Amino acid sequence: MKPKTVDKIATAVIVTFALAIVAILAGLLGFIIFRGIGQISWEFLTSKPQNLRAGGGIGPQLFNSIFLLVLTLIITIPLGWGAGIYMAEYAKPGKITNFIRLVVEVLSSFPSIVIGLFGLLVLVNTFGFGFSLLSGALALAVFNLPLMVRTTEQAFRSVPTAQKEAGLALGLSKWKIITSILLPVALPTMITGTILAAGRIFGEAAALMFTAGMSSPPLDFTDWNPFSERSPLNPMRPAETLAVHIWKVNSEQLKPDAAEIAAGASAVLVIMVLLFNLFARWLGRFVYRRMTAAKRMN
Repeated sequence: MKPKTVDKIATAVIVTFALAIVAILAGLLGFIIFRGIGQISWEFLTSKPQNLRAGGGIGPQLFNSIFLLVLTLIITIPLGWGAGIYMAEYAKPGKITNFIRLVVEVLSSFPSIVIGLFGLLVLVNTFGFGFSLLSGALALAVFNLPLMVRTTEQAFRSVPTAQKEAGLALGLSKWKIITSILLPVALPTMITGTILAAGRIFGEAAALMFTAGMSSPPLDFTDWNPFSERSPLNPMRPAETLAVHIWKVNSEQLKPDAAEIAAGASAVLVIMVLLFNLFARWLGRFVYRRMTAAKRMN
């Protein structure tokens, strides 16, 4: 068989697989959104859920999911990016470095239920944080750190060596080379890793059932004192997230319209993930242009 023929066949197979993946993803997202879009309204997004009666919304759960995402990223981004930069630029090859990489790989393969049980034992009981947003954020940080560390390390290692050598030739310090030369180039990949980690935060349920809890106290959205028990900004309060709420509504089936509520909440969750991905990608391009002084070509 001629090389050109082989190339065309291979290209056709690869394109077919890519289109199949896109079609499957579009079908899943379309089904979820189409099934639940009719339930979405302003009242549904802002009102409290009903326990036994029909109706109600997902307001507290929606806020809890966003707040938990912010808390987790505050913990995860400095640790994940810092550890990745250290592994790429400072860690010397050897047994210790290989052991660290092995630990990161093993940690990334842990099931979320194991992370949840670890959080229940250590964070909730041993450290006395109780079922709280802080416990959930710390558990998710453990869950997402391996992904961010590996992504950051690979992003820095993918930067051409010539750029680093040019900085050394100019007499720049190692930290200046990292912040001014390597970081702007690696930033889009690092943001991609952050997006993947954030998507797992939005959709995680098993780990949060054992750490953040499966209920939310009555919240007073006029009280923004983080030390108040009813304040939505209190990180030490229990918090049922949107993913946990979907599982709870489907499993208990106490509401007459449980299927409709779960479908609407699922659609909101999918739309939130899509919007966050689009925003994060725009933010990555914006920061990249600002840090590299790149301009759009007209």
